[in-house]
Amino acid sequence: MNHRPRGAILAAAVLLSLPACMREGEVRAAGGVMPTVKLFDAAGASLGAVSVRDGAGRLAITVNASGLAPGTHGIHLHETGRCEGPKFASAGAHWNPGMKKHGRDNPEGAHLGDLANFEVAGSGTATASFTVAGATVASGAAMLADADGTALVIHAKADDYKTDPSGASGDRVACAVLAPPR
Repeated sequence: MNHRPRGAILAAAVLLSLPACMREGEVRAAGGVMPTVKLFDAAGASLGAVSVRDGAGRLAITVNASGLAPGTHGIHLHETGRCEGPKFASAGAHWNPGMKKHGRDNPEGAHLGDLANFEVAGSGTATASFTVAGATVASGAAMLADADGTALVIHAKADDYKTDPSGASGDRVACAVLAPPR
């Protein structure tokens, strides 16, 4: 006769069944952290890595890159987690769950995906950190890990922070897919 408490057996059964309760396309990231993902150029060469952490109603995004053209570049979160070269059009428009206009200087803006410009050193390297208030990794209306994910895209030129829809930031030169593993 097995003398295990029925409560422990019931708890184990509930825990084992949790993945089956998730809706199709729903993604969860352990502890609000997405895995670090690679940043690629249009030819598929690795240019660095992007990491995302979730906490206190905001996202913390860190980009470590090399092999980029020196100067100021616009960087944005885009609505679809696809990075197909050569122009990364598969990433879609800027991530904009609030249906705003583009740019922090636009009185009708800004998209949640509008990040600050970042500087690439003469050596082609850059490290930048961004905070996106009101966004999460995998819950709520402003979540990165929705059914089709999100992409982080680096543009050829600086964002002017006002021109809708993309800040006149030019071509898309690097891309990373932001989505927890399924």
